[in-house]
Amino acid sequence: QFQLVESGGDLVQPGGSLRPSCTSSDFALSQYAIAWFRQAPGKEREGVSCINLSSTFRNFSDSVKGRFTINRDNAKNTVTLRMRGLKPEDTGVYYCAAAASLGVCSLSNNQYKYWGQGTQVTVSS
Repeated sequence: QFQLVESGGDLVQPGGSLRPSCTSSDFALSQYAIAWFRQAPGKEREGVSCINLSSTFRNFSDSVKGRFTINRDNAKNTVTLRMRGLKPEDTGVYYCAAAASLGVCSLSNNQYKYWGQGTQVTVSS
């Protein structure tokens, strides 16, 4: 069973920044489309951002567009979500997920086969 590992979640004040990362010791992330999802208490998991296998396509939810970016570092086998201008509504557990797909990436849960355990992001003063 392939596993992903997230890190970099933290408590941050509104307007602050975080850079959670996703990696795996089981497989090369460069061979997969990678997405970040988040789940706030009492809410459904939602897609936040994704990057396709070749890094030629990125997608963002409307709620984070213009504030978040996503990038790969194949040498380090990581995908990092750079979050700026954080708001209290960005609070939640952030998960990364991998899909063996070509072409563009999706923000739909059911497209992703491998998941991490999540990292907590809390935005509060």
